[in-house]
Amino acid sequence: MKKRLLVPTAAMAALCTLLAGCSGSGQGTQPSETPNASQAAGLSGDLEFMTGAAVDSDLYLKYEELTDAFLAANPDVTIELVPSSTDHEGEVKTRLASGNIPDIWMTHGWSLLRYSEFLTPLQDEKWAADLSPALKPAMVSPEGALYALPIDVDIAGILYNEDVLKAAGWQAKDITTWEAFDKAAADIAASGTTAIYTAGKDRWPTGLFVDWIAPGAFSEEQLKAMSEHKFQREPYQVALDKVAQWRDAGYYNPDYSSATTDDISAALAEGKAGFSFLMNFVAVGAYTYNPDAKVGFMPIPSASGGDPYLVGGEKNALGIWKDTKSPEAAKAYLAFLAQPENLGALAKTAGSAPGLTTATADLGGLQASFDTYVGKVETVPYFDRVYMPNGAWDSIVSTTESVLTKQASVSDALDKVAADFEQLSAGN
Repeated sequence: MKKRLLVPTAAMAALCTLLAGCSGSGQGTQPSETPNASQAAGLSGDLEFMTGAAVDSDLYLKYEELTDAFLAANPDVTIELVPSSTDHEGEVKTRLASGNIPDIWMTHGWSLLRYSEFLTPLQDEKWAADLSPALKPAMVSPEGALYALPIDVDIAGILYNEDVLKAAGWQAKDITTWEAFDKAAADIAASGTTAIYTAGKDRWPTGLFVDWIAPGAFSEEQLKAMSEHKFQREPYQVALDKVAQWRDAGYYNPDYSSATTDDISAALAEGKAGFSFLMNFVAVGAYTYNPDAKVGFMPIPSASGGDPYLVGGEKNALGIWKDTKSPEAAKAYLAFLAQPENLGALAKTAGSAPGLTTATADLGGLQASFDTYVGKVETVPYFDRVYMPNGAWDSIVSTTESVLTKQASVSDALDKVAADFEQLSAGN
């Protein structure tokens, strides 16, 4: 039998309905005519799958487990699982530009707007009829085309350790403004605990400060201007000013330059961090370190005086290269992953609700946060995916990092972002 190969390599309110079943067993219900591994027997072909997941992550391990099950029933199929380095987006861009394109890749929020010209339309697959309504605006074209299987619905806020907050005299529900957040961070730091933990070694998490803070700093008119390729310096500066303010206050972990997202999970689990600006997979990781941890997420304060909000959109979604030499094997593999019990398990591992309505996921310690906020608090799209030009993520990360590490002033970082914005907008 051929085995999988490990290849080392550098409308949101609809969620109310979707998440109502998230407290289920994680098994879901099996709809009629849903393919399973045995029904796919007889397939052949070689597939390369860029997972977008780190090799030691829970999500990658779940992909390994499910891939083994698929291959056991399909011995003439080979699937190479490719773990992500710290720059999945850059890796995908390089592969697409070189023509050395993987058969399947994780589209990390860009199946429609960035990758659709390279991907196989999937709207006629049986599972496509069960797409979460919350994902349709981001993933379905005006013509009805769908280009990826969504593993989960990416909903996120500010991660926190409840016990750390309580020891400092705070509760998450009371932190609804940046002023309150700053006071809570100061009290946590005064207790000797890291207020804000982030991952400099992985680098990309540093850019999330902008994705989290910026949406609440822009007016509707300013967002419209950004969409028209007119950079709005003043509201963007709000995010970098907060990064600099927290740096000067000593709120970040001293080991920032060597810290990884896994280190954040451990710190939250062990009560060594109060907050982190990252997706829910970090909280899932925290519960693997300490099942009794009290880690959740809370809405993000608005810098313009509006209501707190969450951020969300497409993340773990899998597309198939339009010119793959094994299209039937690729579609069968995605159909297998789309089975309710499999998709539910993947979504649970990712720490989010499933991307298809047929699946449920027991989110464990995160369930309370979902029940409290999702569908009740506005969810806005990831800032960079809607208002920044294609290719701007590298600039967002590097400039935010330069402020956090004091290698650049906020003004100089803004100049760099503005110049990159103009250059990239001209090429889009």
